[in-house]
Amino acid sequence: MRLSLLDMVQDIASDMNSDTVNSLSDTVEAQQIAYIIRSTYYELHANRNWPNTRQLLQLDSSGTLSRPTHMLLPDNIKEIEGAEVKYNKQKPGETRKRYDDVHYMYPDEFLEMVNHRDNTKDNVDVILDVNDVEIMIFTDRHPEYFTSFDDKYIVFDSYNIDIDSTLQNSKTQVIAYSTPEFRMENNFIPEMPIDGFPLLLAEAKSRCFVSIKEMANEKVEQSAQKQSRWMARKAWRTKGGVRYPDYGRKSPGRTGNWKFDKY
Repeated sequence: MRLSLLDMVQDIASDMNSDTVNSLSDTVEAQQIAYIIRSTYYELHANRNWPNTRQLLQLDSSGTLSRPTHMLLPDNIKEIEGAEVKYNKQKPGETRKRYDDVHYMYPDEFLEMVNHRDNTKDNVDVILDVNDVEIMIFTDRHPEYFTSFDDKYIVFDSYNIDIDSTLQNSKTQVIAYSTPEFRMENNFIPEMPIDGFPLLLAEAKSRCFVSIKEMANEKVEQSAQKQSRWMARKAWRTKGGVRYPDYGRKSPGRTGNWKFDKY
């Protein structure tokens, strides 16, 4: 059952033998409880990737022609699933869309790769990163690899200047986890899976007893621990939500021996 913020405040206030409230603004204590629920909510989202926050999204454009292979992660993105981005690698004059993988590289490996490129060639351009550091990119092909130096900008290794003047956000696809907003409103329903509400309520209730009543409640503590263990085992409602690694398959763009293109 999904609970509104007011529902949870009333539930916790009742268990603490506090005054009955019909709105978050009725008492100072009701507001304290609401703030504790909010901090608990953000902590739960920080500690795990909730299935209902997984979305298919696009990256944001960098907004400058001087960095044609830079793109931005949307502000609410917590993590890209699988460290993969898909880009429409459509050929010039083609109408068929060709979304294909662009693989993640660790920053040091990415720099080692691009530093092997010959900047005297016509298809290599030297751009400046956001910190005015030079990066050599190809200008005659779709991107194959990307990295991030600051967890904000996504830096790709190439773009095709014959098709676009910069990489286009409309041509990107990423599966990512976001951190939903929490609003201090009576009827606000937190963005959680149905099974997550008992955990949120139990954790917040435990904290309210300690922070407001300055006492621990053993039964509430036990309930919070039980819900946490349950949600650690079960978070996905759809089959295949969790994929176990295949240790026999090498993942491109992450480890192994590199063969660098110089031209």
